[in-house]
Amino acid sequence: MSAAPTAEIRLNLRLLPILVGALLLLQLVWPFGGWRLLLAGLGGTWLVAYLWARSLAHSLRLVREMRFGWAQVGDTLEERFTLINHSWLPALWVEIVDHSTLPGYTASRGIGASGKQENRWQTRGTCSRRGIFMLGPTTLRCGDPFGIYTVCLRDPASATLTVMPPVVPLPSIEVAPGSYAGDGHPRPATYDRTVNTGGIREYRPGDSPRWIHWPSSAHHGSLMVRLFDGAPVSDWWIMLDLHADVQAGQGQSSTEEHGVILAASLADRGLRLGRSVGMIAYGKELAWLPAQPGDLQRLRILRALAQISAGRHPLADLIERARPALGRGPSLVIITPDTSGRWVTALLALLRGNAVPTVLLLEPSSFGGSGNMQATAALLAKQGIPHSIITRELLDRPEMRPGQQGTWKWRTLASGRVIPIQQPGDTGWRPLR
Repeated sequence: MSAAPTAEIRLNLRLLPILVGALLLLQLVWPFGGWRLLLAGLGGTWLVAYLWARSLAHSLRLVREMRFGWAQVGDTLEERFTLINHSWLPALWVEIVDHSTLPGYTASRGIGASGKQENRWQTRGTCSRRGIFMLGPTTLRCGDPFGIYTVCLRDPASATLTVMPPVVPLPSIEVAPGSYAGDGHPRPATYDRTVNTGGIREYRPGDSPRWIHWPSSAHHGSLMVRLFDGAPVSDWWIMLDLHADVQAGQGQSSTEEHGVILAASLADRGLRLGRSVGMIAYGKELAWLPAQPGDLQRLRILRALAQISAGRHPLADLIERARPALGRGPSLVIITPDTSGRWVTALLALLRGNAVPTVLLLEPSSFGGSGNMQATAALLAKQGIPHSIITRELLDRPEMRPGQQGTWKWRTLASGRVIPIQQPGDTGWRPLR
């Protein structure tokens, strides 16, 4: 249950009590009709102002409601406000001060309310930045018509709004399949037991002796090994480099933000393909989500990505820490703007664990930074590690912009009738608590 609003009545004209006291003293010491007239005027005004302010303090209330408990970058936020005046006395002016932390959004405004009246209005804004923000609390300021008192009503009702990173289509990015035999492609060397045989081939150094097919070897006069198909699909692990020293750009046009968008979009793609997807990122805090399938995992990953920020942990240390937990055969997607290449040595150690990496190199120069990403790409190519160079333009195209929640779209038929072709999925109002 939310806390009740608190009210404070402040006297603006501090000279007024002194004047009334002086007039009262003069009337007692030196009775005069003029003193009585001034005393009645000032004293009466003071009394009326106080009663008016006290009435508003007890009778004025604000109800604040919102749609949607979460959003993605680009989505529309909508709130509804209801100002209720239970008093017979009007609130001639009410200043509403919004203390929300959502960037670029404010519900502050000036309004009034007649006696025994309700005023209702709505506000809309765009969620421009990922993160966890507060809607509310709210402060109401009003007063008597003479300006003698100011009433300050503090409404503590608030709500947490999680703005998740956008999920965008990435048609040009392919993730190398994991090393499970039969994960879409026959492998020259397989270490995982499967149930279906996909053929045979000649033995190569490094193949397991367990998979030698002796009848075929006798028939061909040389060692032959079985190829397997139909194994379970491999897990996807997404590793996001958040080392502050290697980031480039500012705000939304930074490698940090684009790396988060890539991670969110790849996680969404993997989960839609039926994969179990995990995520590892180490910024100011460690985000470690074991690989799991399903929509709930998508929500976990997006919530984690909404909160992370750059920290002091290099990618090489993150790879070393993750190596024991990845298991055998996963598809590992590494997203990094680090051009130093020092982390490649740690990555090669993962190959011995049968992990199959795909590296997405965020080109720092396209974000206003410096560094030779071509040299890092050449180093990866020499080791046979799939990689792609990602520039800022990939995610800055207009068709990559999300923002569907809270948005209505309409179509006019030939008959002149207007029908909605897109509407918010949840249009219910929820009061702030």
